Amino acid sequence: MGRLFGTDGVRGVANADLTAELALGLSVAAAHVLAEGSTPDGTRPTAVVGRDPRASGEFLEAAVVAGLASAGVDVLRVGVLPTPAVAYLTGALGADLGVMLSASHNSMPDNGVKFIARGGHKLSDELEDRIETIYRQHRTGEPWERPTGAGVGRVTEYTEGFDRYVAHLVAVLPNRLDGLKVVLDEAHGAAARVSPEAFARAGAEVITIGADPNGLNINDGCGSTHLEPLKAAVVEHGADFGIAHDGDADRCLAVDASGEEVDGDQILAVLALAMREAGQLRKDTVVGTVMSNLGFKIAMEREGIQLVQTAVGDRYVLESMKAEGYALGGEQSGHVIVLDHATTGDGTLTGLLLAARVAATGRTLADLAGVMQRLPQLLINVRDVDKSRVKTSPEIAEAVAEAERELGSTGRVLLRQSGTEPLVRVMVEAADIDQARAIAERLADVVKSALG
Repeated sequence: MGRLFGTDGVRGVANADLTAELALGLSVAAAHVLAEGSTPDGTRPTAVVGRDPRASGEFLEAAVVAGLASAGVDVLRVGVLPTPAVAYLTGALGADLGVMLSASHNSMPDNGVKFIARGGHKLSDELEDRIETIYRQHRTGEPWERPTGAGVGRVTEYTEGFDRYVAHLVAVLPNRLDGLKVVLDEAHGAAARVSPEAFARAGAEVITIGADPNGLNINDGCGSTHLEPLKAAVVEHGADFGIAHDGDADRCLAVDASGEEVDGDQILAVLALAMREAGQLRKDTVVGTVMSNLGFKIAMEREGIQLVQTAVGDRYVLESMKAEGYALGGEQSGHVIVLDHATTGDGTLTGLLLAARVAATGRTLADLAGVMQRLPQLLINVRDVDKSRVKTSPEIAEAVAEAERELGSTGRVLLRQSGTEPLVRVMVEAADIDQARAIAERLADVVKSALG
């Protein structure tokens, strides 16, 4: 059996890969690791548990709550809320851990368990490994202590979570959004209520699409992975711009008034300049990943802002930010972390701050996003291959070297294995889209041949 934890928790097809038994066992193990020694006065530790609207989240939540309570942890059930809301509440309520049931942008049959450490932070690899070790030890017959009587955890519905989180979002805005018309695509996900309420309280005129979750339609042809409905709605309603979230609303992509996409790199560029102007961009540095568009790096260098790049995954962006004291970081996919106001990527907060910049400057989103020019970038997912050998295959190494010689300094090549799916991502940037496509397709064929 491989490592259970991927780049963003434990994820798989609900009731096949991710079963109730697995969710329960992992929750007990997490309680032993994350709540260990947290209550020296003898009181029980506390956990915040939330989920996105997937139908499978109902039984998985029940399993997680049962596991935590059986381990002597009091549980605050916050219901359907975004991942960043659960992270915020974990910190704000002084809870010992948080748990979010979500598979983010994945399709409905999938689900996931994300554990959140004290203070609202994602787990380090070391903490994940400890949880997995305890879980596996129990599976092989090693017992764990079980409290009885008054020692078992109690379960409470925490209905104040929604209002507390929305109030937090609105309070951190530097200015109101009066006069803006915004279309919000909620991906039939966890922010279907939160995001429209926050934008409306901040003064914007709000039009929603993808805001009717039924447990089965999350991310189905909508949200940040399917921008076409949002593009059409923005143009149809004459809106100033549109915002799209994914299923658990930890990411945000945008669409300008003409229906053109504004990706995570462009959003980071806009926010970086706004924060520097306000004296909030510590060390004049923004953190991205190796997937950041080369055009973003060029724009930041031109503006006198340093770009630090990490491995793919907002957890690695966050680790770099915390280690060096940076204030802003994120990914091209729309995970944006504003560390002064959030402990993880927060799609609603990102959208609100982007809207606040538009309102404050009186400039269009297209004009603001024009600070950077995206180089053509082709990404091909090569599926059903042995992704573990992508870094050791001599055929792939030779093909990559040849591509890099062909591109010279005008582009770049990146191959990486997915952390959550059985595939290899082939990314090529070039000054010309046809050249990028030709090289990417050639490399994809080599990967399929060498690893298939």
